[in-house]
Amino acid sequence: MLAFILRRILQSVAVMVAVAFIAFALFTYTGDPVTFMVGQDATQEDRAKLRADLGLDQPFYVQFGRFVVRAVQGEFGLSLRQGRPVSTLLKERLPATLELAFTAALLAMLLGIPGGVYTALRRNSWLSHILLAVSLIGVSLPTFLIGILLILVFAVILGWLPSFGRGDTIALGWWTTGFLTKSGLKALILPSITLMLFQMTLIMRLVRAEMLEVLRTDYIKFARARGLTDRAIHFGHALKNTLVPVITITGLQLGAIIAFAIITETVFQWPGMGLLFIQAVGFADVPVMAAYLCFIGLVFVLINLVVDLLYYAVDPRLRIERLAAAN
Repeated sequence: MLAFILRRILQSVAVMVAVAFIAFALFTYTGDPVTFMVGQDATQEDRAKLRADLGLDQPFYVQFGRFVVRAVQGEFGLSLRQGRPVSTLLKERLPATLELAFTAALLAMLLGIPGGVYTALRRNSWLSHILLAVSLIGVSLPTFLIGILLILVFAVILGWLPSFGRGDTIALGWWTTGFLTKSGLKALILPSITLMLFQMTLIMRLVRAEMLEVLRTDYIKFARARGLTDRAIHFGHALKNTLVPVITITGLQLGAIIAFAIITETVFQWPGMGLLFIQAVGFADVPVMAAYLCFIGLVFVLINLVVDLLYYAVDPRLRIERLAAAN
C-alpha cells in the first residue's frame, strides 16, 4: 500500500508540472497585459518600464521557472489586473466555489443514487418514467440555459429566490460562509440546482445501468435461491457491487463540478474562482489564469488518489490481486 501511494504521489507531481507548463505556456500568448494596464496612449518607454517591473521581458523559461518556484511556496505572483497577490484572491474566492460545488455534489448523490436504484428496481412504474424523462432533460440542456430558465421562473416570475450574488455571509476566520444566513441559503439554491442537475442525471443513469447488470449475474440468482430477502439482495449484494464505477464517476464529477462551475458562477454572478477566471481572461491576467488551472489540476489529482484508495475499501478483489502480485 505504501509503495502504491508513493508511486501515485510521484505521478501526481509529474502531472502537476505538466499542467503548470501547459497553463503558463498557453496563457502567456493570449494577449499583452501591459496594454490593458497602461492603455493605448502610453509611450513605448512606459510600456518597457512596466514590462521590466513585471518580469515580462525575461525569457519564457525564466518566467516559468519563477512561476513554479512561487507555486510550490503557495504564491503565484501579483494579479496584473488588480495588483494584489493571486494567492489572496484565490483564498477570498475559494469558500464560495467550494460551498457551491460541494452542495451541488451532495445533492447529486443524494438524489442520483436513490433515483438510479429505484428506476432499476421499479422499471415499469410511472415514477421511473418521470425520473428518466427528467434525466434526459438534465443531460440535453446546457448548463447556462438551465440557469437562465430557473432565474426566469423562480426569480423573475415568482420572485421567490435571488437571481444573482451570494447573499449575506459570516466570516469564520478567513473562511466566509453563507450557510449560516437566510439570504445566503436562498442565494445558494438556484446555482446549486443548476450545477448539480447534469451530475445527478449522470449518476442516476450509471447506478441504474450497473444495478440492472448486477441483478442478472449468477451470484444474485444464488442469493435468491438461498432465500435471502429482496432488501438484503438489492442493498447488501447488488448495490454494493455497483459502487466501484459509481465512486469513480462521482469522484471525477466532483472535480468537474469545481472546474466547470465557471458557467454557473457567470450566470448567477456567484463570487467564486470561476468568475474570477472569466474576468482574468478578459484582461489577459496570466498569473490568475495559470494559478486557477493549476488549482483545478491539483483538485483532479487529489480526487483520483482518493478514489484509488477507496477502491480498497469497497472492492476486496483489488486487495487480493495486489497481494498476489506482490508475492
